[in-house]
Amino acid sequence: MRKIVIGLSGGVDSAVAAGLLQKEYEVIGVTLQMQGDSLDTQGNAEADIADARRICERLGIEHHIIDCTGTFDKEVKDYFADAYLKGITPNPCTRCNRFVKCMALMKYADEIGAECYATGHYAYADRLKNGRYALRSADSDKDQAYALYMLSQEQLSRLVMPLGKYSKDRIREMARDMGLEVSEKPDSMEICFVTDQDYAGFIERHTGITKPEGDFVSPDGKVLGKHKGITHYTVGQRKGLGIAFGEPKFVKEIKADTDQVVLSDNEELFTDRIVCDEVNFMGISEQEVLSGLSAIGKIRYSHKGEKCSIIGYADGKMIIEFENPVRAATPGQAVVLYDVEGHVMCGGTIIR
Repeated sequence: MRKIVIGLSGGVDSAVAAGLLQKEYEVIGVTLQMQGDSLDTQGNAEADIADARRICERLGIEHHIIDCTGTFDKEVKDYFADAYLKGITPNPCTRCNRFVKCMALMKYADEIGAECYATGHYAYADRLKNGRYALRSADSDKDQAYALYMLSQEQLSRLVMPLGKYSKDRIREMARDMGLEVSEKPDSMEICFVTDQDYAGFIERHTGITKPEGDFVSPDGKVLGKHKGITHYTVGQRKGLGIAFGEPKFVKEIKADTDQVVLSDNEELFTDRIVCDEVNFMGISEQEVLSGLSAIGKIRYSHKGEKCSIIGYADGKMIIEFENPVRAATPGQAVVLYDVEGHVMCGGTIIR
């Protein structure tokens, strides 16, 4: 029987994925240890590893642990902290999926002679007419293709995702049928290494750098008050500004060079044009990018998507124009473009 390596986090999704794969493969479970001293999906790395071990025992498969702490620190934690210090709001999960999780699983698959590897993401890959692999999600409310847009063609060609066409409720039902103790385990938090959601505190502990207080300013430069440091804010934020203005104010821009946070009315957060770099091509190749190429663009995981067109691509930067303005396009976040069938065409990091 063919071998397959699956990443087991200790959660219900990867557990059910492993169980489904047993129908076709000899399944080898692998838990990637990301944090040596710390906290993982539910705030306890040891508990998650123990859950993964019990899952393997229940399914009767091997379980191995791979230490990825060094790579995770460099590719995810360092990147996250550096971006915030520059006034940028990064998306660490997209980098982790490509440069940590999939790379580690594929490497281990090579070492043991497995032809492919698997994850418990709610997405699946199709091979398109142009020969390229592209991800899509059956459930638009749980579009995990968005967080996987950075994967390479090689990674996609060997990736199996058995949960792509199921709902979360159905997966929990399957877990109960399989007798898995994690069937009711809560989903993981958004950023696994900042368990208290105090991003500024994490950055200070990780880098030893504390950003100073600075000015809240209006779009025309008028000083509106003092803020507690740029690492406490992100574009679109309203709550937690720590000052009353008599009318709703939102973070429009973060200026790291002057330690200023620009505040505006909600209407000023909308734009119909964004620029991105670090573009990864998935369903289309770089050579297939033509001015005017239409797509559906999402500027965050929860965004429903908006019709748009690529109006320029040069020197690694892509200009995207939306049919209707989008709200709070945030530097550092991902913009992902989809074709009419829902396949990921390409994606990049918003710079303005």
